[in-house]
Amino acid sequence: MCGVFGIWSREEDVARLTYFGLQALQHRGQESAGIAVGDGNTVTTVKNLGLVAQVFEETDLKSLPGIVAIGHTRYSTTGSSNAWENAQPHMSSIGRQLIALGHNGNLVNTAQLRERLINEGVHLSSTTDSEAIASLVGEFTKRTSHIREGIAETMKIIRGAYAVVLITESALYAFRDPQGIRPLCIGELANGHGFVVSSETCGLDIVGAHFVREVEPGEVIKISENGLETLGGVPAAHKALCMFEYVYFARPDSEIDGASMYQVRYQMGTCLAQEAPIEADMVMGVPDSGVPAAAGFAHASGIPYGDGLAKNRYVGRTFIAPSQLQRELGIRLKLNPLRHQIEGKRLVVVDDSIVRGNTMRQLVKMLRDFGAKEVHMRITSPPVMWPCYYGIDIDSRDQLIAPHKSIDEIREHIGADSLAYISVEGMVESTGHSADQFCLACFNGDYPVEVSGDMAGNKLAYEG
Repeated sequence: MCGVFGIWSREEDVARLTYFGLQALQHRGQESAGIAVGDGNTVTTVKNLGLVAQVFEETDLKSLPGIVAIGHTRYSTTGSSNAWENAQPHMSSIGRQLIALGHNGNLVNTAQLRERLINEGVHLSSTTDSEAIASLVGEFTKRTSHIREGIAETMKIIRGAYAVVLITESALYAFRDPQGIRPLCIGELANGHGFVVSSETCGLDIVGAHFVREVEPGEVIKISENGLETLGGVPAAHKALCMFEYVYFARPDSEIDGASMYQVRYQMGTCLAQEAPIEADMVMGVPDSGVPAAAGFAHASGIPYGDGLAKNRYVGRTFIAPSQLQRELGIRLKLNPLRHQIEGKRLVVVDDSIVRGNTMRQLVKMLRDFGAKEVHMRITSPPVMWPCYYGIDIDSRDQLIAPHKSIDEIREHIGADSLAYISVEGMVESTGHSADQFCLACFNGDYPVEVSGDMAGNKLAYEG
């Protein structure tokens, strides 16, 4: 899971607006950030390891004048999160023309694609599937003499999840996988000053763009002097948007497919109160994704809502930390219980998921250490039973707690007085969409894009 942003405008400072867009999308990746700008003649890139504010100085933004830009903030799905070469955007050359590309998602046939490129004499400097996409677009464009054909030919052979932004020196392209696993939306700047693409609508909001529409599954769009154009792409497949976008990844102020993430999570909490009632003194949410659901649970149950955790806003999301040790340290740095709120109380604690179980165990222990009388966990997703190969760092069932323990055994492991998960039906109903619109593979093992046998159950070799 990463964040991508793109903009075309002759009226605005495209590098600076991209910087703002990446700040809005920082929750999607905290390991590296980069911006590439086209000025009509060439493409220039600045990227580095770290948060957006750490990577870019004022001098960097001033050194990137242009009319088109893309940005990327990275969460590595496995491995080399500390390699500068894996930071995006990736550059590729098409003769004398440069392109830059940013990718959110994960391909499932990267090994085969890299082997093909290497056999054709293409040098690859990183271990990312994103570089393979950029190189393929470059190679196919050389053969077809037009970048739109290069993109279309690339889309025919890459498999998996991808929401991609790409620039030449004067145009912005965006394209999305046929299943629409990862989100990507289009906005228009005020006064007709240009167009924006973003992983989430919150990226549009921060730059004052109004939502136009989603990039459709399998679609390629182009934004240039000619405005917004649809270039075709590949036929759309059966839609399979990642359910974790609704449960956890997307910001609560974003909308996906017309659904407010805040309202979806609120409704998940309402559903949980109906499916798993409990007597308690206070309902609290684990910031940030658990808070709307806790409000919904409190409203439906009649149990008062209260803040039980203070959040350090300067610590990244613990779920997407590269290692378990960092996740465990991160939760202590990120969250601190409010003793006067929780001491002596029976708590309902609402959170989005239990993946490995270790950070949840730490959270329950912290609450008890600060005086909680009882801790009843309520989770707004069903048990995570299967790995994800489309952009989430869950690549083996061995990493998951739910396939190996019953719900009561998980409850005992995390130290809670009770534990209940939302049902698949309740989770889906809360979105306002039907189950056939989502990828639910991490809950039911039904993968929308086939995963090769050498990849299934093993650590991914390459990541976006």
